[in-house]
Amino acid sequence: MLNNHHKNIATFIHLSTFSRFLIPFGNFIGPIILWIANKEKSEFVDTHGKQAINFQMSILLYALVLGMISVPFFLFNVFDGFNFIDIDLFDGVHINVSEPSPLLYIGGGLGFIAVLGFILELVCIVTASLKARDGEIYHYPLTINFLK
Repeated sequence: MLNNHHKNIATFIHLSTFSRFLIPFGNFIGPIILWIANKEKSEFVDTHGKQAINFQMSILLYALVLGMISVPFFLFNVFDGFNFIDIDLFDGVHINVSEPSPLLYIGGGLGFIAVLGFILELVCIVTASLKARDGEIYHYPLTINFLK
């Protein structure tokens, strides 16, 4: 039977992901602690806990992939005018603002995608919290089900 206590726990599982702004890896620690402590009490809490943890692990995976793609573009742009054979740090390294590299545009586009993804993540977490408060099951978009 679903009661307000179970709804509140499920809501706090989703909202605990915001603890990452105060505690490193709080977006994993908070939901995992709340989920483990309460998963036997209700299938509703168990489902929301798994959804929250799966979403955070998926976001981490997507961020790592996006970072691995964007870092080489940034490094190639920084070291574009750098001569590795004749190292002259004062004459060899220069910043040319008048002619930005296409790599800079690609890196900037990937950065924009990362910011957009962060905003969408916040919206999804708030939406999941509201659905849990109302007693509904919410499935995060683009989530890989690590925990089933």
